[in-house]
Amino acid sequence: MHELKLYEVQKKYKDKTAVKQVSYTFKHGVYGLLGENGAGKTTLMRLICGVLQPTTGNIYYDGMEIAQMGAEYRRLLGYLPQELGYYDNFTAERFLRYIAALKAMSAECSEQRIQELLELVELQKDKKKKLRTFSGGMLRRVGIAQALLNNPEILVLDEPTAGLDPKERVKFRNIISSLGKEKTVLLSTHIVSDIEYIADQILIMKDGELICSGTEQGITASVKGYVWKCNVSTDVAQKLCNQYMVSNLRNSSEGNQAELRIISEKCPFPAAELAEETLALHIGAHRAANVRALVPQQAGLAQSVVDHVHSTFHIAALVGVLNAQDEGATLVLCH
Repeated sequence: MHELKLYEVQKKYKDKTAVKQVSYTFKHGVYGLLGENGAGKTTLMRLICGVLQPTTGNIYYDGMEIAQMGAEYRRLLGYLPQELGYYDNFTAERFLRYIAALKAMSAECSEQRIQELLELVELQKDKKKKLRTFSGGMLRRVGIAQALLNNPEILVLDEPTAGLDPKERVKFRNIISSLGKEKTVLLSTHIVSDIEYIADQILIMKDGELICSGTEQGITASVKGYVWKCNVSTDVAQKLCNQYMVSNLRNSSEGNQAELRIISEKCPFPAAELAEETLALHIGAHRAANVRALVPQQAGLAQSVVDHVHSTFHIAALVGVLNAQDEGATLVLCH
């Protein structure tokens, strides 16, 4: 099995360190990279692809530095950047032929591969249309196809589901899940549902650091018994916000009712019940705990729980992940 290893990789700019001392080993499987905007996800991916060079540290593939491998390493890569560059007067088919030529693929091999991928991303009937006529979701599917052209060993996808509709996202997740059996697949997102069911390992970045990694089950287990849900009036909701760490609030369609997610070692309200552990709840819990730590005298929690929250919820604050998983929810930081 092939191995991609990062050793104390760091990328500095003049007044900012975008990636800080990241060490990690990738093998076959699907790796989901979570983090809010500016966490360092894109910079890390560009370092892995050789688009950027690390300020310090090294990246190895099967024991060889990728900087020394040159074209040999690039042949192993498939990369979908956040913003895909393209010629808008090209058709989808012509664009993929152009990318195949840039990847030094033979015309005979590339033609068969192009038709297979157009079928895979459901663009076969649109292959003769100009890219300027494509929707954002269709362009994203073209980008996914070009990343897969050379049947890469390492597939790096930066926000691959941006612009895809729900049906397209489900199909994409199925494709990625199957690819992870034989390849190393790294995809970044801030939408939890994109990765929680297909990622073998989840990596979480914050302020350039890799702060947490593990399976979805392992990460979510740390919130077990600490996150409660309850439906209360808006007046009671405000009082609970003043007393407890509230990671999530959703207004009900039934007038003055609200559903809360509360972090507490004990039942915070008579009608409250324990919430099912999910990756989004874990992230929301950390976000609330992170702010609460600034005002511990208002936290309404024993210091032991605050310590526990920080030791087990050490995860990035991701804006909008609860909205993505739980439609109508709003992430709130009550204090």
